[in-house]
Amino acid sequence: MSAIIRKIVTVVEETQREMGRQVSPPTRRAAAIAVIENPFAGKYIEDLSPLIAIGEELGELLSKRAVAALGIDGAKAHSYGKAAAVGENGELEHAAAILHPKMGAPVRKVLGKGAALIPSSKKRSGPGTTLDIPLGHKDAAFVRSHFDGMEVQINDAPRANEIMVAVAVTDSGRPLPRVGGLTVAEIKGEDGLR
Repeated sequence: MSAIIRKIVTVVEETQREMGRQVSPPTRRAAAIAVIENPFAGKYIEDLSPLIAIGEELGELLSKRAVAALGIDGAKAHSYGKAAAVGENGELEHAAAILHPKMGAPVRKVLGKGAALIPSSKKRSGPGTTLDIPLGHKDAAFVRSHFDGMEVQINDAPRANEIMVAVAVTDSGRPLPRVGGLTVAEIKGEDGLR
């Protein structure tokens, strides 16, 4: 089963100034969001493997779009994250099926690596809901400068029988980071932590 996509929205956010200071180079984040039909809306289905396959499909599609929106090679990406909102006739497990078992592998392939867990969030909501996509460094979870999030919204999604699915990618950490911890230069990228 392939995703039946109603729309795809891509958002790029670039921060050039923060607290009156120039951010150089600017920090950039991109999110690609797909609004898809929920094939299991309104009914309990034991086998969610079709949604798992859709998650794999969307992992590749959305990560490619987010990287392209930043105009960088996937290997140059710093952070990633994913999120989903299920319309009122769905259940949270539908979002979990899309986000977890198989979405990560194609995202990591597009980015050339990704030793760290991909941060995620899910919720049930209606049209115009805000998705908060958590972000973390793709190769080392302990890089505090990359603990972040990106907020996205589509005014007419998700409808009752839809799921809104997003992948976010960055080319840097937060603007003006200064809370210490492991730096990007210190990353080993072996265990996903450091």
